[in-house]
Amino acid sequence: MKRLLGMVLLAACLALPAKAQEPGSSEALRAAQNLAAVMTGDSVQQMSSALINQMWPGLENQLQGKVDAATLADMRSELERLLAKFVGEAMKDAPAIYARHFTVTEMGDLVAFYQTPTGVKALRELPKVTAESYALIAPRMAPFQQEVAASIEAIMQKHGYKK
Repeated sequence: MKRLLGMVLLAACLALPAKAQEPGSSEALRAAQNLAAVMTGDSVQQMSSALINQMWPGLENQLQGKVDAATLADMRSELERLLAKFVGEAMKDAPAIYARHFTVTEMGDLVAFYQTPTGVKALRELPKVTAESYALIAPRMAPFQQEVAASIEAIMQKHGYKK
């Protein structure tokens, strides 16, 4: 009976998903830094470019007729520089996040995947997919926020709360 119980406990432990290492684990942080290096290579520039390409037309339209072409060019250049710096700084925190969510083995698997042709393509295309998805979502946010606010107000009124 004890043997059967021991085998059941061992099988249960083996069936549980592996937990990620503590973020402070040097092995986990090394693996996470390696993963982040593979993933962020060209991605920071791609994400920055995609965001600029979405933001710039609106800004340019607002400034049209108020500033000359050279000023617009300087503004765009500065916006690109600041955004690349912002995204780069934000990505410095990525290894600790990866280490909290993935095991060393999983991070190794991800690095191996991102070195395959499909993984290379995913790294190249996913920032574009994200930007296109954001472009579809952004115009819908204001109406969604209004809908949520109206729904919350209706629920509060239903429960006797006044404005």
